[in-house]
Amino acid sequence: MDPSLNHLVSTPTSSGGGGRQHNYKTGSSFDDNNNSGIQDEQVLTLVFRSINFDPHVVSIAACVSRRLRAVAKRVLWRELCISRAPRMVTDISCGGPVARCSSIGGGWHALAKLLFFCCGSAGQAPGHFVKVSRFSKTSGKSFLHKKCRGDLLYVSDPCEHPVEGEEDDLGVYRGVFRGFMRSKTRACLIGKQVQLESRVRCPYCGARVWSMTAAKMVPKSASRRLGSSEESLEYYVCVNGHLHGSCWLAHLSDDDGGGGGGDGDEDGEECSDEDEDEDDGRIAF
Repeated sequence: MDPSLNHLVSTPTSSGGGGRQHNYKTGSSFDDNNNSGIQDEQVLTLVFRSINFDPHVVSIAACVSRRLRAVAKRVLWRELCISRAPRMVTDISCGGPVARCSSIGGGWHALAKLLFFCCGSAGQAPGHFVKVSRFSKTSGKSFLHKKCRGDLLYVSDPCEHPVEGEEDDLGVYRGVFRGFMRSKTRACLIGKQVQLESRVRCPYCGARVWSMTAAKMVPKSASRRLGSSEESLEYYVCVNGHLHGSCWLAHLSDDDGGGGGGDGDEDGEECSDEDEDEDDGRIAF
C-alpha cells in the first residue's frame, strides 16, 4: 500500500483476550469484526476525491485488507459513481438524496464496473477497461419493449471490436435499469414465464440473466439505434437490472444513414432534443 495512506489504517496488535485489539497510536480498541480500524472514513474519502476516485486505485485499495474492502464497498464505490456520473446515478438511485442512498441493485461496485468496463464477448472479444463511455437514456428507450416504455434504462454506445476473419466489427454495449424490481420489463418477463439462462451470468454482479431474444422482447428500434441487423443483435438483463449485449456493426458509407432512429419507427420511438439534453453524456477515466 502507498505509504502516504499508512496513517489512515490502524496498526493492530493482540490485546490478549476477548477478541479485541488495541490501537497504540490512538489509544482506542476495536473488535475484529468492525471497521473502526479506519480512523476516519471522511479523510479516506477526501484522499480518493483528490484523485477523482480513480477506479484502478480504488480497486487496489479494496484488495489491501478486509477493512479497506468493507469501506470501499460501503463508501468508495458509491462516491466514485456519484463523482463520475452524477446525473445518471441520481436517475437510477433509490429516489431520495443520492448521498443517502446506501444500496443499489447489485451493489455500487457492480455499477462502478459497468461504468468503466466493457465485458467483451466470449470467444470473440476480451473484456477491457474503457477510457471514455457515453450512456444515454434516450438510447435506452430504443431497447425497451413497447409494453415497457415507462421504464428508465441507460445504455452505452457500443464498444467496437474488430474480429479476425469478419468484415463487420463486433459492438458490445451495456446498461442499467432504474428500480428494476418494480419495472414493467421485469413484470413482463415474469408474466411470460421466461426462464433464466443456465449458462450465462451477469459480468457485472454475477447474477442470473434473462435472454431478451429468447423472451422475444427485442424491439426493432434497438437494431436501428445500433446500426446492425436484427438477426445479429442479442442482449441479456440480469435480475438486478444490468444489461449487456453484442451485435455486428455494419460499416456505413458516407451516403448511408445512421442507425439511430430510422423512419417508420413501428415501436413508437420518439427521441427529442430535450431527451438528449437529459443524457448523462461522456464518462471519462
